[in-house]
Amino acid sequence: MNKTIIIAEAGVNHNGSFDLAKKLVDSAASSGADYVKFQTFKTELNISKTAQKAKYQILNTNNNVETQFEMVKKLELSFDDFVKLKSYCDKLNIGFLSTGFDLKSVDFLDSLEMDFFKIPSGDITNKPLLKHIASKKRPIILSTGMANMNEIKMVLDILITNGCEKKKITVLHCNTEYPSPFQDVNLKAMNSIQEFFGVNIGYSDHTLGIEVPIAAVALGARVIEKHFTLDKNLPGPDHKCSLDPDELKSMVLSIRNTEAAISGTGVKEPSKSEMKNIDIARKSLHLKNDLQQGEILSVKDLISLRPGNGISPMQIEKVIGKKLKTNLKAFTKLSFSDLVRN
Repeated sequence: MNKTIIIAEAGVNHNGSFDLAKKLVDSAASSGADYVKFQTFKTELNISKTAQKAKYQILNTNNNVETQFEMVKKLELSFDDFVKLKSYCDKLNIGFLSTGFDLKSVDFLDSLEMDFFKIPSGDITNKPLLKHIASKKRPIILSTGMANMNEIKMVLDILITNGCEKKKITVLHCNTEYPSPFQDVNLKAMNSIQEFFGVNIGYSDHTLGIEVPIAAVALGARVIEKHFTLDKNLPGPDHKCSLDPDELKSMVLSIRNTEAAISGTGVKEPSKSEMKNIDIARKSLHLKNDLQQGEILSVKDLISLRPGNGISPMQIEKVIGKKLKTNLKAFTKLSFSDLVRN
């Protein structure tokens, strides 16, 4: 079984600070995640100056006055910052990824030769961006928050038509609410996407905690993406819905343990680790009472007791009606050598 790709989503939780971004890389690397991912954008190419913030952004920033443009502009890093972050990731042996939100940013990220391009849920209807990313002919991870199956089909058609091979596309099921209510996750939709489109699948999580990503891995997710932060109390739109460093480590470990648990042949048989416990846990036939040589055994003379390295209770019919060769004390573990052959 291939290892699940775990993407630690730093996003904009650096709050526009390069030094904080480096600390996020440190945290992601120490967690054991495969990639740390940021967001690369030029605010002027993505958000109008009159666009309002989402409700969760207002709540998490405690500011209903500033516009979405003003909020996001403060979270923008320069292209040069990302060049340095990519180099720093290489140094720490963790993969670097960033989502490009506009054509200029996509071109820049292509120059960094990332392993994947990431298409965010909000751009699933942005045809010019979709075509541009597909033309780079790199593997693509596609988030599908807020989308229906028809929209996913249209996106896949665009990506494939414009140069991306289907086998190089991984579709992430996602719910775009921060935090996502558990009852709205609809995790089975991830498998529906796989069955309907025949693509690799994964899950981008916005719930609180780590349970749902682990469940997604158990259901077959090949990619997991999860926001994290250094401190949930930092100012900004995404910190409160992100994992802290300890939670991120726990999620990575739990996913790796889940991978181990669902690996194997699928054949039900004793494992190597439990073989030694068979005799200890199972039972064998013992005598209930003191019995004399020549007495004929009946059901009332027998009791099933541990250990299980004698005659199995499954063979009780082979014991009933047999004569004892010798006197035996109560609770003696029987063996066939104690019985007279007919």
